[in-house]
Amino acid sequence: MAKSLIVGTDGKPLAPSGVSRMRALNGPSRIPYDAADSWSDQLANWQPSLWSPDNEINIYRDRIVSRMRDMVRNDGWVSGSVTRILDNAVGAAYRPRIKPDYRALALLSGNKAFDAVWASEYSRVVEAHWRTWANDTGRYCDVERKQTVSQMLRLGFRHKLIDGDALAVLQYRPDRIGPGRGRFATTVQIVDPDRLSNPRQQFDMEHIRGGVEIDDDGVPVAYHIRKAHIGDWWSGPDTVTWDRIPRETAWGRPIVIHDFDHERGAQHRGTGILTPVVQRMKMLIKYDQSELEASVLNAIFGAYITSPYDPGMVSDALDTSDDDLTRYQELRLGFHQDERLSLANGARIPLLAMGEKIETVDAARPVSNFSDFESAVLRNFAAASGLSTQQVTQDWSDVNYSSARAALLEAWKTLTRRRIDFSEGFAQPILAAFIEELHSDEDLPLPAGAPDFINARAAYCRAQWMGPGRGWVDPVAEKKGAILALDAGLSTLEMEIAENVGEDYEEVLDQRASEIEACRARNLPLPSWAQADEFARDTIRDPEEK
Repeated sequence: MAKSLIVGTDGKPLAPSGVSRMRALNGPSRIPYDAADSWSDQLANWQPSLWSPDNEINIYRDRIVSRMRDMVRNDGWVSGSVTRILDNAVGAAYRPRIKPDYRALALLSGNKAFDAVWASEYSRVVEAHWRTWANDTGRYCDVERKQTVSQMLRLGFRHKLIDGDALAVLQYRPDRIGPGRGRFATTVQIVDPDRLSNPRQQFDMEHIRGGVEIDDDGVPVAYHIRKAHIGDWWSGPDTVTWDRIPRETAWGRPIVIHDFDHERGAQHRGTGILTPVVQRMKMLIKYDQSELEASVLNAIFGAYITSPYDPGMVSDALDTSDDDLTRYQELRLGFHQDERLSLANGARIPLLAMGEKIETVDAARPVSNFSDFESAVLRNFAAASGLSTQQVTQDWSDVNYSSARAALLEAWKTLTRRRIDFSEGFAQPILAAFIEELHSDEDLPLPAGAPDFINARAAYCRAQWMGPGRGWVDPVAEKKGAILALDAGLSTLEMEIAENVGEDYEEVLDQRASEIEACRARNLPLPSWAQADEFARDTIRDPEEK
């Protein structure tokens, strides 16, 4: 068989290229990483700048935030997702479970009276004072006297999700203490992050970044806050006047609390969680609106009648005045009003004037790929928000129990992390300031020789913040798993009740004891869980088992 040759324009065989087969599998670039290639068709025009953490955020912060707020105001997907994150991470009753570090206090003081029994007594007293302050109907915990502490924390977390920053100022207001008024002087004011900015709208400098004043080590030492929001046109000079507020007092009591998600070192302002998907969501909004408008138009204009004569042609044909044209149009109208023929079942027989015919509107809306496009964008949005796709769309029709539980468990990890981050960065400093006032003014159960509060602030203020529980997808199966974990010593009652129900286990136990006493007082049989002749592990059976 003759050997095949490739010849050139001159009819002579082309010389070998000299490229080996192994080398043919790789590109001609000498750059070791494809990500650094500046010559490929895909990357040649992609040359993003290498921004510093503050320059890539602070310069464009106002534009980003305004667009995100507009989406939250006007788009159901975005607004619902933000609400869902708030409801799962913070919920309606965000509260601390005080857990003082009695081991650290015992080491600091050398006093063995700091034990678990003391910690339980101390936590109950502090939590009682906290409820008195945080849930006061007079709202004296709020500088503006509008919200409870839980509501203020939820508002702060909402600012963090959308704006990227949660900002609050603590004030000590003894003028509000009195009969029928507040009991504590600690107050909280939630501040709109827009007001945190450089004085006189200056660019960032070495020691001030986005309104945050820092020292040579990068430690925030003060915050520059406008007296009024720049959008408050009625505030006049206050919109161009800044207050410099120290971060804390000389002994460490917080004054300004600023929390945001750190994505890079030396970062001083944050971005909202939906920043990466603003462009895609805006495209979906436009697409959805266009499809809806087209569908509405198709529904309104179902059919129409066409005539081959325009007004000019009719006028020329009649060769008369405008009155004759008007009479022609009236003739057409009268014709349609008089011709009302119909069949016995009510169906109409269309009778048209000379030259007229009926045209219908094609109602092929939405287009066939609309659902696929919407689903792809919403999956991208769900990945950025940390929610499952089903939580964003509220459509659970295409998943089974295993898929739903797996998706919710993954989302729960992100929600739990966000809750803990917000607790440590925003809620815990508020709690520390309140407990400091308790140590100063209230009679707390402290053993002799207890360390001063300012010397053991972290040990006295240690707490676990509790929000809503995770809930159940299959209550029977998952509660059986919880019982097995308790029986095997892999979990505790506190962990199970806090995670799944979102309640304080001691309050649950107290309620159970109260219910047992109520049954005995009424000579009612005790519930099965209160009887000692059968243990939890013996009650684990499938619902269909007898």
